[in-house]
Amino acid sequence: MSKKKLGFGLMRLPLLDANDVTSIDMEQSKKMVDVFMENGFNYFDTAWMYCGFRSENAAKELLVDRYPRDSYQLTTKLHAGFLKTKEDRDAIFNEQLVKTGVEYFDYYLLHDVGRDRYRVYTELDCFPWLIEKKQKGLAKHIGISYHDSADFLEQVLTEHPEIEVVQLQINYLDWESEGIQARKCYEVAVKHGKPVFVMEPVKGGTLANVPAETEAMFREYHPEMSVSSWAIRFAASLEHVEIVLSGMSNMEQLLDNVGYMSDFMPLNEEEQKIVQKAAAQINQSVVIPCTGCSYCTDGCPQKIAIPKYFSLYNADRQEAETKPWKPQYEYYERLAEVFGKASDCIGCGNCEEACPQHLPVIEHLKEIASYFGK
Repeated sequence: MSKKKLGFGLMRLPLLDANDVTSIDMEQSKKMVDVFMENGFNYFDTAWMYCGFRSENAAKELLVDRYPRDSYQLTTKLHAGFLKTKEDRDAIFNEQLVKTGVEYFDYYLLHDVGRDRYRVYTELDCFPWLIEKKQKGLAKHIGISYHDSADFLEQVLTEHPEIEVVQLQINYLDWESEGIQARKCYEVAVKHGKPVFVMEPVKGGTLANVPAETEAMFREYHPEMSVSSWAIRFAASLEHVEIVLSGMSNMEQLLDNVGYMSDFMPLNEEEQKIVQKAAAQINQSVVIPCTGCSYCTDGCPQKIAIPKYFSLYNADRQEAETKPWKPQYEYYERLAEVFGKASDCIGCGNCEEACPQHLPVIEHLKEIASYFGK
């Protein structure tokens, strides 16, 4: 089955009550699914815990009960946070089959693979278990969704060549981020020959609400195109990206996405330059203007990943306030397993002596320790 590059993420469905993530507006959602399918799009992504554990049930009512099985592709995921024993793997998987109403999943992913989750998946033999699901035809393709560093992704893909696809957080703001390492992770996936599925292309709405000067720049070049379209087209323009997921919360967002993705045109050279300029403008508002040179880390007796922590702090502060979940805390926790925590700083001052930007590194580390220590 062929698929266009836009995927429907079933994590941010329209709600009847904005304060209740389980109150999915099924009638509006059905109309959105119908428009999506009518325009030739067929890829849907859900997971065990989305929408307060109701997203998979919604997938059944919105999609599975209403369309032939060969007309769409459905992905779901297994999250390590809900695994205590090997028996839990099949208990969850079998319930996912019941909740969605399908006999097989087109893609089945281990969710949110990072150093901590990877230990759980390894200890509970989830990778051989995945292979078994594929061999039995219960999952047509197997893969991972990933939030961690590029070097650890290198390790995971080297140890598990059976992984077929990698789902990554990619957007133009995170592309060169030293904390999130979107470009570096993408390059690792490409090196291993793995197709990339993109999550958070609009960074949870952050890149739909850009500074006024950035929006004006976008509008000047494409008066008719939305601000968020630049973010989704950036991700979709990457050669090895097969799917860009969009968590669409209303018909307006869906119609917008379908409009420019139906006959998708990659960003041209001038548009690429505009996006780079947009990232620079947005980053001008960062809290800590660290350039990521890493001069500060060489002499740190506590081995604190200073530039990486600064990058994550900036990224988190740039996120939309209304976004219910932000990944930077997990990135921080995982980096802290390898490096010293921000709170490990002993105030020796080696970092500040080495910093060419003359940043008050020690004070910033205190801010970050308090922020991510919540």
